[in-house]
Amino acid sequence: MSAPPETVQKLPLFALLSLATAVFVTSLTETLPAGLLPAMSDSLGVTESATGQTVTIYALGTVLTAIPLSSLTAGWRRKTLLLTSMAGFAAANTVTAVSSVYSVTMAARFGAGVAAGLAWALLAGYARRLVAPQLQGRAIAIAMAGIPVALCLGVPAGTFLGQVAGWRTAFLSMTALTAVLLVWIVAAVPDHPGQERAQRPRTLPTLRVPGVAPVLFVTLVFVLAHTILYAYIATFLAGLGMGGDTGLVLLVFGIASILSIWVVGARIHRRLRLFTVTSALLVAVAALMLATIADDPGLIYLAAALWGLGWGGVPTLLQTAAGNAGGESADAAQAMLVTLWNVAMAGGGVIGGVLLDLSGSGSFPWSVLVLMVPVLVVVVLARRHGFPAR
Repeated sequence: MSAPPETVQKLPLFALLSLATAVFVTSLTETLPAGLLPAMSDSLGVTESATGQTVTIYALGTVLTAIPLSSLTAGWRRKTLLLTSMAGFAAANTVTAVSSVYSVTMAARFGAGVAAGLAWALLAGYARRLVAPQLQGRAIAIAMAGIPVALCLGVPAGTFLGQVAGWRTAFLSMTALTAVLLVWIVAAVPDHPGQERAQRPRTLPTLRVPGVAPVLFVTLVFVLAHTILYAYIATFLAGLGMGGDTGLVLLVFGIASILSIWVVGARIHRRLRLFTVTSALLVAVAALMLATIADDPGLIYLAAALWGLGWGGVPTLLQTAAGNAGGESADAAQAMLVTLWNVAMAGGGVIGGVLLDLSGSGSFPWSVLVLMVPVLVVVVLARRHGFPAR
């Protein structure tokens, strides 16, 4: 379906910002318990370790349902599907806020993960459909800006609100934000039809589309490398005697990530391959710095900035690459990307914990460096399909 005339020459910012807010809601809902674990565990009557599984089961809900639900809802009108997924977040966060029973809380968190699987498989493609081809990369960059904003500002703000007004208030505030977002989507986002039954792609045929497999491999390994370090950054910094600087280090990382999104979004339609290679190199250089010269606090902040510059544009780059490679099967490719992204996040937490027990926190940057090697190799080799030179 061609873009409406009013979207061809300029970006529909009001609509795209609503999609960015949806991305913000999904990202913050996933990570919000991390800053509220002590209070949540007291209220639910379980250990902090058990409460921490509220993050794991969210990812599990996404991993198990993103592909099948994306296929089952392929015929739905896109706006209806988007509103349904956001309503799912409102319901899940409300139940989480009022529940005093651990099993009910876990069920609500699983439901939030299911809603995330629907949303993530939809949002990048929706942003692409709102604009002409030459603006698609920029549109996805705006939509994906919700991720670093959630990590850089949302999590600290949610943690502060939880400390001041209670953790339940933090989750209820997410419900309130989602209610406003539902009205915003109704008012600002144009509708698009789903796919006819004969046009709906299946997962296995999509994997055989040239370029899809390399993009998915890069997604899995790149996100795994990032998560191993990010999930344990407080532990890593504490091992360097910089535990009190964790917030500032993450702030530097977040600001650099937002800058990266802006740069990538402005030129991605012409420089996707170059930006992907550059992102991988920047993350590798940052990991090397953290592994070898981590005794200088100034260099730690520099490494965090390089890490943010490398990582910030990655969601936009990989979502765009998957959509381009998938072609008519773009929605199926996006659903697989979402699934592998969450597998990598869950795996990063597990592998990071094993590395911490076996080798200490100093092994994290070395692990990132090792994992970035196959990422760079695959991106460089996927010159014709996946990450083509333009």
